[in-house]
Amino acid sequence: MKIGFIGAGNMASAIVEGIVQKGFSNPEDIYLYDISTEKVQAFAEKVGAHALNDPQEVIKTVDTLILAVKPNVIKGVLLEAKDAILQNDPLIVSIAAGTSTEAIYDVFETDQPIRIVRVMPNMNAMVGEGAAAVCGNASATKEDLATIIDLFNAVGKAWPLEEKYFSIFTAIAGSSPAYTFLFIDSIARAAVKNGLPKDIALEMATQAVLGSAETLAHSKENPWTLIDRVSSPGGTTVAGIVELEDNAFISTVIKGIDATIRKDEELGKK
Repeated sequence: MKIGFIGAGNMASAIVEGIVQKGFSNPEDIYLYDISTEKVQAFAEKVGAHALNDPQEVIKTVDTLILAVKPNVIKGVLLEAKDAILQNDPLIVSIAAGTSTEAIYDVFETDQPIRIVRVMPNMNAMVGEGAAAVCGNASATKEDLATIIDLFNAVGKAWPLEEKYFSIFTAIAGSSPAYTFLFIDSIARAAVKNGLPKDIALEMATQAVLGSAETLAHSKENPWTLIDRVSSPGGTTVAGIVELEDNAFISTVIKGIDATIRKDEELGKK
């Protein structure tokens, strides 16, 4: 299978490196286009892929076309690529946030079936620990979805998800890395407040959160059971959790997720 990318920024680069390293695709079967020609040429040489100067040539060459562009430019990219896509019929994969499969199809103004798969990845794909939701339109086959899920499993984990839930996924996986970074920084700042140097405090906080995520991922128990394991009666952890809950820690996190969902739904309507 030949895979093409229109847009070769950080996310696309992470995907390419992941699928090559995991053996999902041979580098010579990957074709890249980006307006930053020097940058994409250097990256293509690094991984052994092809850098093309014309997006139309990418579309004519590949079986699967990944649109790795920002939501504010995807319509223009599709309009420019419209004729080549209709003629060559590649599987269209979009990672543009807030852009539905219906909105993508409507750009073509045609009755011709077009296989479209929408993916919501997150930035952790850049370290091979991404989380991605995958859905397809009515024309996309089960085989199409399975292929794209396998592709994104190469840079983390991917799940099939009904498109109506994508705003929720955006909040709990797409945007939540930012909340996690904020949490880690807050832990480190508390340590600095109490006299620990910031660099070592940040390193320690990061490792603690990383280890906690791994522990939960490999456990069959729920988070509260693990919390109880850390919490001794009358101990330090209990004191901290009580203070967090006195300041509405859980409900504040939920409100942040709710706000993210509302914003994503608003952007989708626009």
